[in-house]
Amino acid sequence: MFSLIVNGERHKVDAAPDMPLLWVLRDILGLGGTKYGCGQNQCGACTILVDGEAKQSCMLPVGAVSGRRITTIEGLDGAIGKTLIAVWTELDVPQCGFCQSGQILSAAALLRRIPRPTDADIDTAMDGNLCRCGTYNRIRAAVHLAAFRLGGGK
Repeated sequence: MFSLIVNGERHKVDAAPDMPLLWVLRDILGLGGTKYGCGQNQCGACTILVDGEAKQSCMLPVGAVSGRRITTIEGLDGAIGKTLIAVWTELDVPQCGFCQSGQILSAAALLRRIPRPTDADIDTAMDGNLCRCGTYNRIRAAVHLAAFRLGGGK
């Protein structure tokens, strides 16, 4: 039995300690915004925040995050979350949209660390998130616009 704090709510989860957090979120807690992409920590579709840091949940065992604060796309709020979601929509970032929850959560972690990111900062922070549609230029533009609106960007 594990105690998880997901999107600000405490949950008791009965799962094997090596069960990937992705499946706990999707199958046990019913949070479908975190996507299964590759299952090998390669694509970033399953990105969530653990204590504010971007982590891929497909190979992260639930036993490693007991008691830590987990944020999924469903729980992303506050100024950074609301601004990112607004600019993602405004700039029409998604094409198919499958990777976007992971992209947005990685961007949120970046903006918490670096309020005025450079292109290189963005590229480095987003490196673990693949977009098969190739919307990388729109993603970078959205991160810059969000940083600007939050008072930190160019």
